[in-house]
Amino acid sequence: MTMRGGSVVVFEDFFPVMVERLGAQGFMEELSKGFRLLMDKEKGVITLESLKRNAGLLGLSGMSDDDVQSMLSEGDLNRDGTLDEREFCVLMFRLSPGLMKGSKEMLEEAIDS
Repeated sequence: MTMRGGSVVVFEDFFPVMVERLGAQGFMEELSKGFRLLMDKEKGVITLESLKRNAGLLGLSGMSDDDVQSMLSEGDLNRDGTLDEREFCVLMFRLSPGLMKGSKEMLEEAIDS
């Protein structure tokens, strides 16, 4: 769930189903593809500008700059103003209650693959 223009947008959590179908390794590959889709190709990270430019791919077109900045800040663990791939994946896990429940098992499966 996120704020959008003062209203609440609720996202259905499809990640657990994706993990079940793709396995942990396949799911992590899909997250990596999602990261590459959103990132600034020259900088190799997701920037405010690249996220704004690609928000429509997430079904979030029309978001205010403040809302986009809030999304970016939510995942920016090292406070450099961007999301690297690790920060993006951590954010996706944090936004998915279903993934948080099984994250330890999925991590172990991905490491063993």
